[in-house]
Parts: sequence; structure tokens; C-alpha cells
Amino acid sequence: MLSRSRIRRGRISPARVRRTVQLAFGLFCIFCGWRFFLYYQWATGASAVYVPKPPMVEGFLPISALLGAVHFFNTGMWDPVHPAGLTIFFAALAICLLLRKGFCGYICPAGWASNLLERTGKRLGLNRSRPAPARTAVHKAIRTVLHAPKYILMAGFLWTMSTGMDARAVESFLTGPYNMVADSKMLLFFLHPSATALTVLAVLALLSLFVSNPWCRFLCPYGALLGIAALFSPCAVRRNAAACTGCGRCSAACPAGIAVHAQQRVNRAECMGCTECVSSCPQKDCLQLTCLNKPQYDWAIAYGTVALLWTAYLAAVWWGKWDVSIDAALIQKLHSTMM
Repeated sequence: MLSRSRIRRGRISPARVRRTVQLAFGLFCIFCGWRFFLYYQWATGASAVYVPKPPMVEGFLPISALLGAVHFFNTGMWDPVHPAGLTIFFAALAICLLLRKGFCGYICPAGWASNLLERTGKRLGLNRSRPAPARTAVHKAIRTVLHAPKYILMAGFLWTMSTGMDARAVESFLTGPYNMVADSKMLLFFLHPSATALTVLAVLALLSLFVSNPWCRFLCPYGALLGIAALFSPCAVRRNAAACTGCGRCSAACPAGIAVHAQQRVNRAECMGCTECVSSCPQKDCLQLTCLNKPQYDWAIAYGTVALLWTAYLAAVWWGKWDVSIDAALIQKLHSTMM
């Protein structure tokens, strides 16, 4: 039987595992983006060569997926237009309920891009790791203000969907022409961004050089929803106060800015389960990733996240909840009139 110290220490650091998984999914997203561009060229008549739409791009439509979830709970029917998007949404929720914000920490391409900028900032000396402050009243107030925007955005979306749209309106939107080309509309946003969009992206990119993951930590409403789900996760890092020296290295290593050295059980909505705090701790048996109060390997959440996502994908393919069948002539007609 493995001791706690052997369980928590591995040959490959959690940071390297995380970067490897993020890189793999990031490159896969780029590949799917290119395939989707070729599909868009065919759909708009710019190319005669048909390229199937990669279903994965539907994961970039969180509002459509959320409405698809509402429709599913109202009717028991799966989203017929963007089934893969609903599958990815439910998979992300399941991952966070079981394995903290593993979807944000390992899968999301926005998090990958933010981490690349963070590392660039550190190499340039712009982002210096420092221990997160203890939870004084002032720091708690500052944290609340900084985290408020993403929860306000999340609440706004949920309020609009729950009060402004009845079941018929939700179904009408999901099967309407706009939603059928929503993924192509999203592509146009990236191909031809407005001056406002470019300014916002530039500000976020610049800020990411100085502050770790500002979009993920303070602004992303999708991450806010997943973070709330993660509060119910049975997995968390635990700190042994008797072995802790209060050096703060764990807090300095945390990409979410959590004051790990001031927690007994790190059950914060921002925790992604990356376990970089565990690997940075110099004290034996001080920090330990646990699930159901049992010690786990540092990389357990990384592997579990990938395994759950693959399981969701295979199940969706098996039950026909991944690919969508829409007549080719209708697709081209919608693109000619809606784009």
C-alpha cells in the first residue's frame, strides 16, 4: 500500500501534466477550427468541396448549450441542432461536480491561452509569483469585488433564460434559423472582429502578462457556473496544519490566486484541481490531494478529467447524441440568407 508521501510525489510534475493536456486539447481545437473554416467555405458557396462540420466547435456555444439543457429538463429531448454542444456542457458539469474545475484547468482553450500569456509574463519578469494574502476582512472584500463581474454575468444569463423565455420560446430558439448557424456566426466573430472586440481581447492579453488568468478568475460566467458546481466535489487539497511552516510557496504557485496556506480544505470555486500547490510544498505530508478523504496521486484529477470527457464523447456517439443530420441544401440556404 502506498504511503501518503509516495502518493503525493510523482516523477512528472503536475504543472507539466497540465501543460501537456492543455497543449493536446489546444492543438485539437486549432485543428477543428481549421476544419470548421473549410466547412464554412462550403456552406457559404465559397468552395465546392464538402467538409463535414467538426461537432466539437459546438462547445464554443455555451448559451445555446445552456438553453439546450433547459429544453432537456423541460421535455426530456436532446438538442437536435447542436447535440455535441449539450454533451460537452453536461460533461463539463459532471467533471466539475466530481473533479473540481478540471474542465477549466485542463480542457478549456481560453485557459490554455491565458496560461501561455501568464508564463510569458513570468519569463519577462512582469508577473512575479507571490503568496496570496491571508483572508483578512479587507482582502475578502477585495476578492468579492474582483470576482463579482463573472457571477453578475452568470446570474444575468440564468435570470433571462428562466424568466424571459418559456418552454415554447426556448424550443423556438433552438430550432430557429439563427441557432442553426450560430457556430458560423461565432466563426465570423474571430475572422472579422470589431474594433471593440479587438480592444477587449488586447486588454485581456496584456493584463494576462501581469496577472494570472484574469479572464478565468474574474470575468468568465461559464467558469462561474462550473465553479459553483465544483464546490460539491468530493475532491480537494487538504493541508496538515501541524506540518505547515507558513512559507506561502503553495499560495504563490496557485494559478487561481488562492491563499492555500490559510486553508484546511481548499474548497474554493476558483480551484481547478491542478495540484501545483501540492508539488510546490517543501514539507513532507503537508499538502495532499484527497477524494472522499482518501489520498490520491497529484495527477488524478488530470487523468480523471480526460477519462470523463472521453467517456461522455463515446457515450454520445453510441446513443447518437453527437453528430447532427441537417439537409445540405438547407444548410447552404441558411448560410446564404443569415450570414
